[in-house]
Amino acid sequence: EVQLVESGGGLVQPGGSLRLSCAASGFTFSTYAMSWVRQAPGKGLEWVSAINSGGGSTNYADSVKGRSNISRNKARNTVYLEMNSLKPEDTAVYYCNVQVRFVDYWGQGTQVTVSS
Repeated sequence: EVQLVESGGGLVQPGGSLRLSCAASGFTFSTYAMSWVRQAPGKGLEWVSAINSGGGSTNYADSVKGRSNISRNKARNTVYLEMNSLKPEDTAVYYCNVQVRFVDYWGQGTQVTVSS
């Protein structure tokens, strides 16, 4: 069974930083690309970032480009999203996502709130 468990969210002041983690299990982690997606209050899902299976290729939404870094640790079956210079508009529930055999899997999400 594919499982994704996010952690690392919380309340942070504008300009602060957070590192989100997503622990994966139930599939061969090293062979699948991973993504982060977020949902702000009252809004739809917004793709944030993705990393390929080997970790050598990454992509970012314009809204977080230059302020974020996605990475993965094969030994720990974990993908990370480090976010810096956080803004109030980054407030959202952040979800980890993987597509395995054409089926999308999601974690339960971790809340990030950027506020003074």
